[in-house]
Amino acid sequence: MKQYKVIGLMSGTSMDGVDMAHCLLNEEDGKWSYEITKAETVGYDEKWRLRLSKLNRQDAVTLWKTHVFYGKYLGRLIMNFVHRHRLEADFVASHGHTVFHDPATGYTCQIGDGASLAVESGLPVVCDFRSTDLALGGHGAPLVPVADRLLFGQYQYCLNLGGIANISGTKNGKLLAFDICPCNIGLNRVARNKGKHYDENGDIARSGEVHEACLEEMNDVDYYQNFEPKSMGREWINTDFWHITKNHDMTNEDKARTLVEHAAIQISEALYSYMDGDENILAKQQMLVTGGGAFNGFLMERIKAQSPVQVIVPDAQTIDSKEALAFALLGALRWDSQTNTLASVTGAKRDSIGGAVYLP
Repeated sequence: MKQYKVIGLMSGTSMDGVDMAHCLLNEEDGKWSYEITKAETVGYDEKWRLRLSKLNRQDAVTLWKTHVFYGKYLGRLIMNFVHRHRLEADFVASHGHTVFHDPATGYTCQIGDGASLAVESGLPVVCDFRSTDLALGGHGAPLVPVADRLLFGQYQYCLNLGGIANISGTKNGKLLAFDICPCNIGLNRVARNKGKHYDENGDIARSGEVHEACLEEMNDVDYYQNFEPKSMGREWINTDFWHITKNHDMTNEDKARTLVEHAAIQISEALYSYMDGDENILAKQQMLVTGGGAFNGFLMERIKAQSPVQVIVPDAQTIDSKEALAFALLGALRWDSQTNTLASVTGAKRDSIGGAVYLP
């Protein structure tokens, strides 16, 4: 049996903060199991949130400085995390923070310099998980489905409600996954208009009304007519989606309500696309839901109302830490020179082993 002690790091498009999870990963006869021994999220202060949100519009020097500074910042977070909880770790597996993601033109960028992170934390680091897949013609995303299959295979579908909603599942024996639609990234923007960081329990959306014309325009976006593999980034949301909310005269409450309904509809459509609309099969299947949106009571109500499958919401730790856990596993697979990126998911020429290794 092989065992790894890994700290998984994740920062998503919703920019809530950095998720850290200390994970024990065991492999025996090709089967993986896990235990999250300690996990926490460190929220971004306003300085970091603004810097990250504006970085895609800055010059090259500012981008690279932030790449290095952010790596040092992550390294210090890890060092403090390890010391406070008296943890032992073999290495860190870091997703970094996505600044650019445009697979159509063959590039992606996740900042968080691995060398700086390794030196500051005193631990080896596996990072830059997406670049090899991009070089092979893939989207470099999504990556979490490998963990969905190896750690959560008892569920037919795994839905993550982060800044972007994404799903993985099996169709005709083949693992597929893709980004579905904007989720918390839009809801958080509306919440900030009302002086809040996020829409707690969906109360803002619950008090609004669906704007039917806006909803129809959202659902007609070209992205939804394409089939997997596909992925979206902040750039696409800003240029091809967010302007729709500005085309209509709406209150913040109505905007949030319409965004929630849009997400619920697109998630339902994604499920039907997997099983060719067979409601009898879907009704017997289960979907695990994690990510920050799983805490949004109203969003979950609408997803359950629209969904053709059984919706399973796990414990709070799994909701918060599943993506950090997933990158811990991706790091362990890279460390052991095993495939951790699937062409069936990303559209690449072949499966690959993604990730760069930095030693302290």
